[in-house]
Amino acid sequence: MSDLIAVTGATGALGTLIIDQLLARVPAERIVAIARNPAKAAALEAKNVQVRIADHDDRAAVDAALDGVDVALLISGNEFGKRMVQHENVIRAAQQAGVSRIVYTSAAHADTSPTFIVTEHKATEQLIRESGLTYTMLRMNSYHENYVPFLTSAPETGVMIGSVHEGRVASADHLDYAEATAVVLTTEGHDNVAYELAGDTAWGYPDLAAAIAEVSGKPVVYQDLSSEEHAEALRANGVDEQTVSFLVQLDKDVSNGVSADATGELHKLIGRPTISLVDGLRAIAART
Repeated sequence: MSDLIAVTGATGALGTLIIDQLLARVPAERIVAIARNPAKAAALEAKNVQVRIADHDDRAAVDAALDGVDVALLISGNEFGKRMVQHENVIRAAQQAGVSRIVYTSAAHADTSPTFIVTEHKATEQLIRESGLTYTMLRMNSYHENYVPFLTSAPETGVMIGSVHEGRVASADHLDYAEATAVVLTTEGHDNVAYELAGDTAWGYPDLAAAIAEVSGKPVVYQDLSSEEHAEALRANGVDEQTVSFLVQLDKDVSNGVSADATGELHKLIGRPTISLVDGLRAIAART
């Protein structure tokens, strides 16, 4: 069948939602779910999609997984330091399979952003462009789900700390991104386009504290610190040095505006307002 749509990372949080969104739009037999773990993939088989097992480190397995596929979705890997090899294997396999288009879940402003977490996304986008494949880049801003640690801990202490200063974040829910991805995978007009996907509203950390307070029913305030104070507070809470450096740098990037751009492109793709921060956190809390 020449109109197969393949989804890598299909058992992950985003991948699972994308599969569900695809099932609402196309017959199950058109969907190829690529997963590493057969046990985790059992739930996908129950949805009658075609499951192909492939570790992205195994080029031959990825070649087989993409055989006969028309449109391939590469969900970015989460193994820092390894994912460039994994991404390249999928891109080369897509070339080998003759896919008509590759779609990649990238990061906000991956081509220009100075933030350290974008480096591998930028390199992957470059590989895709150099491959000659028709592409769609889905540059996703932050997820509401990224703030679950605050949602879990802040109601207990009444305080959430950070060093973002006046920085703002235009986050969106996994469901918003999944729906937009399904739209792009199943409709025309997205060739060689990079979409900057973000929530409709850019919020500050005091807004995040207020949202957590509303969801939890407990008072929560945001305490803004210098980068040095933030690092010391994290160390005092037993956070390891590598994670301290990561979190402080992440806040520094937010303070410099890397996540603040509420572009409206996600809203346009899904045809509805994006899920608000407080509604997203409320749904997360209900699931946990």
